[in-house]
Amino acid sequence: MRFSIAWKLLFSLLTIACKIETQVKCLEFDFPGFNVSDYPKMILENSLISLGAIQVTPDVRGFSIANQAGRALYKKPFTLWRKGKIATFNTTFVINISNQTDPGGEGLAFVLTSEKTAPHDSSGMWLGLVNEKTNMTRTSRIVAVEFDTRKSHPGDLDGNHIGLNLNSIDSVVQESLSSRGIMISSKDDLIAHVRYDGKNISVHVSRNLDVYEQRNLVFSRAIDLSAYLPKRVYVGFTASTSNFTELNCVKSWRFEGLEIDGDRKLLWLWITIPSVCVLVIGAFLGGLYLRSRSKAGETNPDIEAELDNCAANPQKFKLRELKRATGNFGVENKLGQGGFGMVFKGKWQGRDIAVKRVSEKSHQGKQEFISEITTIGNLNHRNLVKLLGWCYERKEYLLVYEFMPNGSLDRYLFLGDTSRSNLTWETRKNIITGLSQALEYLHNGCEKRILHRDIKASNVMLDSDFNAKLGDFGLARMIQQSEMTHHSTKEIAGTPGYMAPETFLNGRATVETDVYAFGVLMLEVVSGKKPSYVLVKENQTNYNNSIVNWLWELYRNGTIRDAADPGMESLFDEEEMKSVLLLGLACCHPNPNQRPSMKTVLKVLTGETSPPDVPTERPAFMWPAMPPSFSDTEYSLPGSQIHSLTELTGR
Repeated sequence: MRFSIAWKLLFSLLTIACKIETQVKCLEFDFPGFNVSDYPKMILENSLISLGAIQVTPDVRGFSIANQAGRALYKKPFTLWRKGKIATFNTTFVINISNQTDPGGEGLAFVLTSEKTAPHDSSGMWLGLVNEKTNMTRTSRIVAVEFDTRKSHPGDLDGNHIGLNLNSIDSVVQESLSSRGIMISSKDDLIAHVRYDGKNISVHVSRNLDVYEQRNLVFSRAIDLSAYLPKRVYVGFTASTSNFTELNCVKSWRFEGLEIDGDRKLLWLWITIPSVCVLVIGAFLGGLYLRSRSKAGETNPDIEAELDNCAANPQKFKLRELKRATGNFGVENKLGQGGFGMVFKGKWQGRDIAVKRVSEKSHQGKQEFISEITTIGNLNHRNLVKLLGWCYERKEYLLVYEFMPNGSLDRYLFLGDTSRSNLTWETRKNIITGLSQALEYLHNGCEKRILHRDIKASNVMLDSDFNAKLGDFGLARMIQQSEMTHHSTKEIAGTPGYMAPETFLNGRATVETDVYAFGVLMLEVVSGKKPSYVLVKENQTNYNNSIVNWLWELYRNGTIRDAADPGMESLFDEEEMKSVLLLGLACCHPNPNQRPSMKTVLKVLTGETSPPDVPTERPAFMWPAMPPSFSDTEYSLPGSQIHSLTELTGR
């Protein structure tokens, strides 16, 4: 059976190899937001990076933005076609356009162009694409998806449409968004997805994250881009104003493309011949290895069977690969250690990785290992740590993640081995907001609701720009949203200090227990204090046995500002900080039914709504919990049944 599978795999690989004619290499970049460190990656003309976005034709204090044209392009060019072969690409971006006049004008466009700068006299209705002389000529060499906000050209459908422009301001296809209830210049974020498969270009738009759904298709048009554009082009955005003005913001941008490169005949020799030799030999040796391995019992068939049944589990690594990547798990590559085991830095295929080596003495062991893979192996969110793969050989449980250069959040808050000056108020706010987006996604954005069950500072990882990503899903559980509201266990999973009071009575993990832990984390990030923070007053011991009690005491005394981490040196907005702290206290309400949902938390953090009312006196914990005093469809009601408890699992 194993040999049959090996030969089928060999046949498939040979078939693929025989179809390869050109080498492809991926051009990929992702800007979840923009900051000053992104300037070297961009070509900006009459544009700047400010307030977390690219501002095209920006509003510069003291200067008029009327009759302007600007461009913002990715610095590295994209090879679109070569020798009759054409590339493909996908790009998703979030734009925000707000009128400065009534109506606003003129619009913004996603472009592929050979020119780094906009033509002279291309403001107004020309959208920074062409001017009167270059319009409808091959010399313009530009293709654009326009988001037009004013009917200033005779060919415009209306002042709220999307069009496809080929070397011209006249769109070959255009569709109004008015019938969809979407206004491009409404000051609301608009998510757009543009896809080109080498034959057709399609455009989807949405106000929500479901931009990829078919109902959001605006248009699809057959087009050979090589007929309009040179081999190498720049991708990016262009915008313009006239006497009518608006603010054109690009808030995030992701691009994935396949570039055409290399010589076809030479590549055929380099790929096909070695591939055939290696695969034939490899299939034979692999069959022998699989047979010997099954005899030696080096793998656990139950684990492999369970992971093979996953809808889309991540890559399976070989133990020897990870040993080589980490210098045989050398002490010099050790990143950290916890109850689960150790984490090592490694190098695999030119990229940095982090390898978690689950300890044989880990309390969870196999269960934690499988839970991590099955839970986050299918998830993709910018604020979740990406699981790249796994390995189980010779009783070794190994998990492979993307490497996070700045390590875990607790290092900056508590351990003092790195500079806390990096944690400015803006950085802390971004960390809290990013984590709230991740948790809201786990609770409400997945097919099956996911309870993390171990939210804490050491499980928050920071990338090179101090963007936060939630990791360590070894204790996570998936539940059907329509059928269950909680996960019950005889072992209370979590970390003392982050665990909601009701957990010790009913043994249930719910969205509310996750919210409680997130509230504690919010208080930590602002104050720089640990969850078990104890303040001892004169002639008094054991005063305030947790950060929650301490914060509530400050709030009762009207001195909540004193909770700010001194490391911020008072460089923050007091009202903003107070709002975040009150939101954290609301999340830590002793009554689970009074805690806000993560959807509400996210709205407060983004300024869409005010923080919930928080009593100045910390309410007493009562069980069974009182019903909620307000309606929130995101709450799960854990009920009042009390289960017998046998063990407390600390992390």
